[in-house]
Amino acid sequence: MQRLSGLALALLASLPLAAAEPAAPSTPPVVREVRYTFLLAGNTSGSLVQKAADAAGRDLTIEFEFNDRGRGPKLRTHEMLDERGLPVRLEIDGTDYWKNPVSERFEATTDKAFWKSAAEAGGRDFDSHSFYTSLNGSPLEVGLLARALLENRRRRLDVLPDGEARIEKVGAAQARAAGIARPVDLYAIAGLGFSPAYVWLDGQHNVFAVVSGWATLVLEGWEPAVPDLVKAQDAVNAARLKALYKEVARRPERVLIRNVKLFDPETGKSRPNTSVLVFRNRIDKVGNDREIEIPDSAEVIEGKGRTLLPGLWDMHVHMGPDDGALDIAAGVTTVRDMANDTDQLLAMKHGFDASETVGPHVLMAGFIDGPGPFAGPSKVLVDTEEKAIAAVDRYAQLGYVQIKLYSSLDPKLVPPIVERAKKYHLRVSGHIPNGLTAEQAVRAGFNEIQHVNFLFLNFQDGVDTRTPARFSEVAEHAAELDLKSEKVRAFIALLKERGTTLDPTLNAFEGMFLSRTGTLDPSLAPVADRLPLQVRRGLFGGGIVKPGKEEAYRKSWAAMLAMVRAMYDAGIPIEAGTDSLAGFNLHRELELDVQAGIPAPQALRLATLGAAKIMGRDKDFGTVEPGKIADLVLVDGDPTTNISDIRRVVLTWKDGAIYDPAKIDRAMGIRPLE
Repeated sequence: MQRLSGLALALLASLPLAAAEPAAPSTPPVVREVRYTFLLAGNTSGSLVQKAADAAGRDLTIEFEFNDRGRGPKLRTHEMLDERGLPVRLEIDGTDYWKNPVSERFEATTDKAFWKSAAEAGGRDFDSHSFYTSLNGSPLEVGLLARALLENRRRRLDVLPDGEARIEKVGAAQARAAGIARPVDLYAIAGLGFSPAYVWLDGQHNVFAVVSGWATLVLEGWEPAVPDLVKAQDAVNAARLKALYKEVARRPERVLIRNVKLFDPETGKSRPNTSVLVFRNRIDKVGNDREIEIPDSAEVIEGKGRTLLPGLWDMHVHMGPDDGALDIAAGVTTVRDMANDTDQLLAMKHGFDASETVGPHVLMAGFIDGPGPFAGPSKVLVDTEEKAIAAVDRYAQLGYVQIKLYSSLDPKLVPPIVERAKKYHLRVSGHIPNGLTAEQAVRAGFNEIQHVNFLFLNFQDGVDTRTPARFSEVAEHAAELDLKSEKVRAFIALLKERGTTLDPTLNAFEGMFLSRTGTLDPSLAPVADRLPLQVRRGLFGGGIVKPGKEEAYRKSWAAMLAMVRAMYDAGIPIEAGTDSLAGFNLHRELELDVQAGIPAPQALRLATLGAAKIMGRDKDFGTVEPGKIADLVLVDGDPTTNISDIRRVVLTWKDGAIYDPAKIDRAMGIRPLE
């Protein structure tokens, strides 16, 4: 689902505005029932129905559900609005994305407001400029907020529990379907998260669509209009991101970085009193401070004894509009995208590569799944060898470097996909298709395995890996596996023999296995206070822990750490990947690698030289040496002795451009490090 997120006010104010919209009628006509379609990756996945019980449209019932590979919410909302469109009573019941029960309540009196859910409870003064944003609301909530903002003379409202939202019209389009054209307007709401919450409204300020390249809510019957709306919205967002680049990046021709401790991933050691000279986008010289003279034209950056590292790699991402900036602010200069909308990913990559927008180098993995009720959110669903080969061909032609297979793929299609991929020298990896074991997938030609849970499922019979059972069964039984048993040792030997690498994404399971509704997700606990409030609230939603099984889940989480340590000790290459919030969770992944028993210098190697070697990019990346691309991270501290210091990024260089993480943080509503 598209995140309700916000943009720093300065950037939003800099966007070019469309012509002012005509004033909406003070009492617009109310449609008693409105139906919407919910799409994931262009495929119909769910629905939303809004019903008004009164002529003014202030007594609303909203029923919303969608299916995402057996996951997804089913929610019923009853909402009462006052004459200004502000919620005065709210009741949400049902189940959330992980099928946990939901019961959320909000009520406002003339001067007080109270709210309660499984995750939070509170109250504060209430006035005529306050809008309560729910934890479990449907995508339609952003439309109700937009309508209330537009009814407000100041075009801004206080947001409960805290904060402020502002709205501005940023675009317009003609929606077309079945030979009919309809004018719609694009609004951006600032103040909710990292970037704007976009919503398309009709002339009466009713929600027409909430769209993105991944998840979309659109008025039923108008599904054909979505591609044009996405294109128009992307153009507006691109202007915002270009403005951000100009604010936070600079590209001097020659830079000398002095007095740093230079980390060498090859040896795991750091050299103090070191200088690095960068010329344009390449490293020119590396040596002792006394050995390298300061060129007349060089900008000098005093390192003050801080640690300088090669740029970090995140080997498992799904890039979204906010992620490029979040990565760069965290020192992540290269990512591997493991599944995305092809057109949007190529557009993001182009902006990053052309130094138009803030973002890392992107290596692309092409996603392939099979059709069915648990198919992944993708347009590339194949059920014949011909379709499978055609998909590999297209990815290769577009410059992808890897193929990622998914759980609903017919196992019979794995061998021809592997054979075709090898023709193009593409890596093959993924989830384990249902009906195969991890061992069988490796023997069939997988170069790597995504997610640590599939290592345990190799030893659990009868688990349908297409369904959420691939999480819950591991959560309940992983601790029962003897990691020193002969069958585990034989499996590890096979991985080593075949040169298989592992992308465990530990941080994605930490919150899933340990956090309960109302407790802070441990994977982001160290940075929660820095995040925008509405983002932080989402960290209390809980994972998949079943009541009464908390201890089993904790033991299984410990078993996951132990599995990664066993693989590392056996010489199996481990990758640092997140499959979670960009930037921040890469830091957490490295902390978890160290918790698992991997020494801090070696954990840093996983995210630098190790990743570059796996992807065949170590000629240009992975170490700080003359001739290599100037991807660098300056850290205030020494992560080789305290891995958590990796969070204290002072400056990031990507392809020779210098980025200020503090400026990026402020622009995205994040409190910079102190």
